[in-house]
Amino acid sequence: MQESIIDISRLNVYQGQNLILQDVNLVVRKGEFVYLVGKTGTGKSSLLKTLYGDLPVKEGSCTVVGFDLRKMDWKKVPYLRRNLGVVFQDFQLLTDRNVNENLKFVLRATGWKEDRLMDEKIIDVLDKVGLKSKGFKMPFELSGGEQQRVDIARALLNSPKLILADEPTGNLDPETSDEIMNLLFNICRDYGTAIVMATHDYPVINKFPARVVKTERGHVYDNATISTE
Repeated sequence: MQESIIDISRLNVYQGQNLILQDVNLVVRKGEFVYLVGKTGTGKSSLLKTLYGDLPVKEGSCTVVGFDLRKMDWKKVPYLRRNLGVVFQDFQLLTDRNVNENLKFVLRATGWKEDRLMDEKIIDVLDKVGLKSKGFKMPFELSGGEQQRVDIARALLNSPKLILADEPTGNLDPETSDEIMNLLFNICRDYGTAIVMATHDYPVINKFPARVVKTERGHVYDNATISTE
């Protein structure tokens, strides 16, 4: 059986003093693609924030890429995040520097020192997302789909075991959404990277079927159906 990348047992998720999700049990294994769905306000974002160390684990157990988040203090959060890739809906690229410099900024921030190694890594991830020739472009010179590909390249920089994607097709037209989904599924298959993707985009789920986890009424339901949405 493949190794567990996320292992959650009897987890209660809080925002401040408010209990958002209770008794969460979830296992995601290496190379698995999982959709995280649910209406706005049902706890999707809170669960993602817990997984990348933004919300503390107070009750229950939650292990992500080998890190026990119950024992996590704020000094260790950067080490957790080096083993994660996070893809945002709004790209969050630095607008004052080109694609290569955007990626180099992240590598420096996560402890890389040698320019030659950084340059090689940047070429590698841009090649994986089909943007090998776009490293010298500024973000505003790229289409929305290309910017999202840069965001995915950034998530791949530290060869993560897990990518958390928050509405990565939310701002894209259907054709570009299909391209991004094909890219994510290829990364999952070719590199054994587990991907958890939060989305409201049900046509995408129908077109690219995978396991569905749903937040609803303070609980998380595994292998959920979305036909009632």
